[in-house]
Amino acid sequence: MTAIPLVLVHGHPFDHTMWRPQIEAFSTSRRVIAPDLRGYGAAVPPAPVERFERFAQDIEALLDELDVTACALAGLSMGGQIAMDCYRLFPERIRGLVLADTFPAAETPEGVRIRHATADRLLREGMRGYADEVLEKMVAPYASPEVKAHVHRMMTATRPESAAAALRARAARPDYRELLTRVSVPALVAVGADDTYTPVADAQAMHAALPESELHVFEGAAHLPNLERAGEFNTVLGEFLAKVDARS
Repeated sequence: MTAIPLVLVHGHPFDHTMWRPQIEAFSTSRRVIAPDLRGYGAAVPPAPVERFERFAQDIEALLDELDVTACALAGLSMGGQIAMDCYRLFPERIRGLVLADTFPAAETPEGVRIRHATADRLLREGMRGYADEVLEKMVAPYASPEVKAHVHRMMTATRPESAAAALRARAARPDYRELLTRVSVPALVAVGADDTYTPVADAQAMHAALPESELHVFEGAAHLPNLERAGEFNTVLGEFLAKVDARS
């Protein structure tokens, strides 16, 4: 049985090292592709995104470049929304879908206002104050010092121009709720029990909408269970990938 390639899409305002525990766990047994998104990390081109769909188009172009015809696709938070957009644009290449700590609905008017206001703030003030403020929402207050330091380092290393552009693009993204009802591959919905950005209720709604899905709630984690509960996350993801491999 061939192990299908795994593509990992990071969230905002992070970079591909958000997936370090998963890269280390799975790269010995399958091809793992974990790019820095446009404008983040060491991505080329470094120019910020202009339209939300550009993220998914970049991933498709990367798969073309790497000659990957089929993959399991995992995304967390904004990365989960990008994964949904990938399924909208090229579903024939996706054999399994992992949606972690994310939600499919379009932004409300208030959500649009908040994203634009945050973008303005980041351009005005830089990333550090924002990173200090949201760190213990990204990960739980009781998360390990090592995880907190890693998350804070990713946030403060992100260019304010890129973070602001992504926030504005994300404010205009489409609604994926109807799309989820048409997903024809196995899906894993994952969420931290203490996530306040995308609470368990959002994950339950996605699980209900997806025709073939499983739901896992990670106790003792907030918005980044793949880092906060890396061992458990890897076990759940590994079991899911084994099912995808068997199907593919």
